[in-house]
Amino acid sequence: MPTALAAKCVAWLRTIFSLGWYSLAIACAVLTHNAAAEDAFKVGSKRFTESYILGEIVAQAAATYSAAVHEQGLGNTAIVFAALRTGRIDVYAEYTGTIEREILKHATPVPADVMRRELAALGIGMGVPLGFNNSYALAMRAADAERYGIHTLSDLVRHPELRLGLSHEFMAREDGWPGLRQRYALRNRATGLDHGIAYDALLQGQVDAIDIYATDARIEHLGLRVLTDDQHYFPRYDAVLLYRLDVGQRFPRAWQAVQHLQGRISAADMISLNAQAELQGKSFSAIAHAFLAPDQEKQVQPPGLQDKLFDGNLWRLTRQHVWLVLVSVLMASLVGIPLGIAAAFIPPLRHAIMGFVGVLQTIPSLALLAMLIPVLGMIGALPAMIALFVYALLPIVRNTCIAMEQVPSGLRQAAQALGLGATDRLLHIDLPLCMPVILAGIKTAAVINVGTATIAALIGAGGYGERIAAGLALNDNAMLLAGAIPSAALALLTQLCFELAERALQRRRAG
Repeated sequence: MPTALAAKCVAWLRTIFSLGWYSLAIACAVLTHNAAAEDAFKVGSKRFTESYILGEIVAQAAATYSAAVHEQGLGNTAIVFAALRTGRIDVYAEYTGTIEREILKHATPVPADVMRRELAALGIGMGVPLGFNNSYALAMRAADAERYGIHTLSDLVRHPELRLGLSHEFMAREDGWPGLRQRYALRNRATGLDHGIAYDALLQGQVDAIDIYATDARIEHLGLRVLTDDQHYFPRYDAVLLYRLDVGQRFPRAWQAVQHLQGRISAADMISLNAQAELQGKSFSAIAHAFLAPDQEKQVQPPGLQDKLFDGNLWRLTRQHVWLVLVSVLMASLVGIPLGIAAAFIPPLRHAIMGFVGVLQTIPSLALLAMLIPVLGMIGALPAMIALFVYALLPIVRNTCIAMEQVPSGLRQAAQALGLGATDRLLHIDLPLCMPVILAGIKTAAVINVGTATIAALIGAGGYGERIAAGLALNDNAMLLAGAIPSAALALLTQLCFELAERALQRRRAG
């Protein structure tokens, strides 16, 4: 093995370690800065059309007097509420039934004053009723409902063969499917579906009934029959704002502007706003602007794929996505390569190390992100980077261990005979020979993380997943492609860069 090649491999390995620590230090500095920043009025939203629109309306109302940021599509209730409690956002639109059953865990209705008092103990306020009730309901194709004679939820009891397609949150909520099934003694089989694609599944006959919101725009458009809640299971879901109690002190004028939204949005208004997004293809920003300033509304052509792909957010999303992948893979290299070396040279630890990183790889990404939020007390880039770091470990550790085991024992014995110690043998014999296989493991980890990083948008970490989440919420294929295409291109570019690095390493070895 030429000495020059060994020196280059050692330098390359040191470069990985240095970049890893440098990136981690910058990440911590950025996260600390973001956590301390108090100069922006931060609005959150969940991952469905109405929440996106309400979040944009609140953000634009506040933007008249303060810099405002809309953290779009943060995920389900638990994630958005955690973001509010930890100060990542200042306000978001919620529903009284959700607050009562899902957040405060009351099994029976309680007065609004009780909810306000319990929320205040958490540093959260409830107010600014927007003016409409958006209750849950189940809906069927009108023709099917007529054929089976189903008008109420109680009528479903006679037809246990009908298939239900329910949103994942509805299936898990205290005020959702578990309680509804018990109240009405339903025996129907329920399948989890993303709310954005449930309507298509219903129209294609893949399911017979779905959960809907009372203000969904497609109910009337598709001619669906909403089943009457004849046993009054669902509470009222009046739209209100949940906010941090100090928001009025930090942003007095912006908060005053937001409070002027009280009572301004009727149920008919909300249905119309949802229809503009889901049926007319308008952007959330344009819908909110037209609602707040109707005299300034302009007729614009709905954006196509090219417009959505190359909008003003492309560079921001690319930067966020690359940063998540880069830092997580470098951190995984820092930890994974030494772990792989230990697994190769310390047999008693091999099964423990490989088993541990293998189990980490099996943890579902959404579950891991959800677990990290309460542990870290925050959402955003840090929990996303930790999750991606976990998923990058296995290929790096495995490839390092396998490569070390394949080094010919004769070379090690010859090096030992020449008087080289264990450290010198590792640096000048083992690592140079193993570098191509280790690099292949890092490449695999990087390509995997490019795709996995799209999930990070659900907890406010940004990246191309923002577009994918919005596309799912709107059932907008163009928006989905606007997120998927750059992600796929980045994965191909990442693979190409690593292959070029591998070829360069092979040429140096041959020289």
